[in-house]
Amino acid sequence: MLDYDDEAQHYDASRGGEPRARAAADAVERLLPQGPGVVLDIACGTGIVTERLRGPGRTVVGVDRSPGMLGLAGRRMPGGVVRGDATRLPFAAASVDAVVIVWLLHLLPDPEPVLAEAARVLRPGGVLITTVDKNGGYFAEDSDIARVTADLRQQYAPQVPDDSARVLRWAAERGLEPAGRTVFPGTGQGRSPRRWCEAIGAELISWCTHASPDQDVARPDPQYRLVALSLKA
Repeated sequence: MLDYDDEAQHYDASRGGEPRARAAADAVERLLPQGPGVVLDIACGTGIVTERLRGPGRTVVGVDRSPGMLGLAGRRMPGGVVRGDATRLPFAAASVDAVVIVWLLHLLPDPEPVLAEAARVLRPGGVLITTVDKNGGYFAEDSDIARVTADLRQQYAPQVPDDSARVLRWAAERGLEPAGRTVFPGTGQGRSPRRWCEAIGAELISWCTHASPDQDVARPDPQYRLVALSLKA
């Protein structure tokens, strides 16, 4: 896993910057409960998405375990960030109205402890909003790369931590019901064959270990999926 303290200073620029953050926040907003409430953003990173979730009567708190990330998030949201581990949140049970988890589950060997902790802090009727199938977002639209890699990705699919079917099964077992879904674009994040080769060479692609560069024409931007899960009242 990346050293997020080292990554903090250039993290936003390397992940689509303001356009992708705006698209993500708009998508989360479509699924958030409206009106006053407390929203907890787990693994808030630099706060580039988190700050956009604030609104009249809504208290938004970002939590992250990286001091480097929190230093940047704190500048965006003075007094609105807390250092903490996603599996041991420094919040009381049933104390928040919504939990947001964007681009975290796909990084974890086992996402269930994080999901369980998110459910613990939710009030009855509260909503958990999370990205799912993150790495599959690159292949939501047809392309030559999507077709060429289909068999490899299918073989790896059972190991995907944020597989939507897996997340929904876990949710059902713990009283969380589907309450909505949406998608948002990873603006400017479409990779060319050459960029795919670079990512594979850097061991960032779990289902592939080698590739040969072709050319630099970007394929379609990824389409990221968000699901909302409501805790039974």
